[in-house]
Amino acid sequence: MKKIVGTLTLLFIFGIGYSQELNEKTTTEKFNKLLYYVNNLYVDSVDAEELVEIAIIKMLEELDPHTSYIPADEVKKASEPLKGNFDGIGIQFNVLKDTIFVVQTISGGPSEKIGLMANDKIITVDGELVAGINIQNSDVVKKLKGPKGTIVNVGVKRGKSKKLLDFIITRDKIPIHSVDASYMVAPKTGYIKVNRFSANTEEEMTLALVQLKKDGMEDLILDLQGNGGGYLNTAIWMADEFLSDDKLIVYTEGRAFTRDNRYAKNKGVFEKGRLVVLIDESSASASEIVSGAIQDWDRGMIVGRRSFGKGLVQRPIALTDGSEIRLTMQKYYTPSGRCIQKSYDDGIEAYRKEKRERYESGEMFSLDSLDLPDSLKYYTSTKRTVYGGGGILPDIFVALDTTETSEYFGKLVRSGVINSFVLNYMDANRGTLDKNYKYLTDFKKKFTITGDLMDELIKAGEAEGVTYEKQGFNTSKRVLEIRMKALIARSLFGSGAFYEVINDLNETLQAGIKALEDGSYEGLNLAFKDFK
Repeated sequence: MKKIVGTLTLLFIFGIGYSQELNEKTTTEKFNKLLYYVNNLYVDSVDAEELVEIAIIKMLEELDPHTSYIPADEVKKASEPLKGNFDGIGIQFNVLKDTIFVVQTISGGPSEKIGLMANDKIITVDGELVAGINIQNSDVVKKLKGPKGTIVNVGVKRGKSKKLLDFIITRDKIPIHSVDASYMVAPKTGYIKVNRFSANTEEEMTLALVQLKKDGMEDLILDLQGNGGGYLNTAIWMADEFLSDDKLIVYTEGRAFTRDNRYAKNKGVFEKGRLVVLIDESSASASEIVSGAIQDWDRGMIVGRRSFGKGLVQRPIALTDGSEIRLTMQKYYTPSGRCIQKSYDDGIEAYRKEKRERYESGEMFSLDSLDLPDSLKYYTSTKRTVYGGGGILPDIFVALDTTETSEYFGKLVRSGVINSFVLNYMDANRGTLDKNYKYLTDFKKKFTITGDLMDELIKAGEAEGVTYEKQGFNTSKRVLEIRMKALIARSLFGSGAFYEVINDLNETLQAGIKALEDGSYEGLNLAFKDFK
């Protein structure tokens, strides 16, 4: 009852709803009278606007974990990742030793067009020194981001040259890419990694699919690990790329809304061919809509670990001061009728800790720890058993692999030593590397992390307070080598190259490739003939 009253009170305050149980005028007057007395009679002075903000936040926390309030000055920032672009100069950067390093220029952005390069050091911005002044990441963003069409002057140190290079950069719309990587992971198997479901995803993924088919792709592995979701319509489009014949993709229902069915209706680029979808405990919302539809129609195989379990639909509601609430109004259901949303009956704090509890309960290492009663059983198109109760359970489970992790490795990562070490290495060796490795294929085959380079990494760690631990180093040596090689590849060839190298550590991807090769895919009794 407390949750219902909280929702209705919010609707009354802002005049965006109605109630059959409570009188709007009475409820609004009660809140306004309380605010009046606090504002005028309380012993100390108060900030009424701040009190209202706090009241809204506390009220929404009583509803569900995903209903939220966004202050006016954060609305635009909150929407940028899904709109697919922002205004700026188009670089990825790190602050290392009090200097702004360009990690990578964003493809198609203004910095790339005028010749800014990875490992350039930004020393001045609009004539103001920004090196050696203890600059923070937030300060860098403030100085370099700005409205499209505005100009910023940067002074750049490149390589060993003591003279600064001056660049005049006209800020522009910078794309936020949702496809991190797309390449042939095996002779007839394509691989696409999608990090979010944004306004750009359809265009990016279509280009990737078309190119992979030209490269000889017959099977596809779609990597949605770590993908927290995004736009519902983008998820429906993606599922539609793989499904045909007006198949139901997802439906939504809510107390104030009738059931809304969404169907496949377009001819997809990859409606034929074997499909594997990779998920993990951070795959949520739109990722679960796609995975659930693929699984329920037996269109493909789901590989990995149980997904997050976020199946609540939020709708944005603009308030009078430009702020916004994102109010949960419906729930997502897969075609077989499974509700994607996991329970939040124990409160928000318990909900937020649930992923960690999967680790503690052993679920990350074995599905045997899960209680799957018959009441959670549902059936796919070929009568395979699948389970509801929150999240999507994979068809092939891949345990979290911790055999090559160590406390020493964790300290190197958390301290930023590995990233900073690679930045310094690239600063000193870019010319040689550019000359020796013209193509990523050559780099992957021939470049190795030498023992001397690993010794230098150890010294760099000790200089930053990370004490060398022989056992931890030996345990994580292969992971360290691959991670460093992947970071170097990113600096030389772009972000997609990072995944082509780092995916040697992607156990779930390796399991997906194996399933396509050893007969496991056909053994699942999928609707393979319908999509062959």
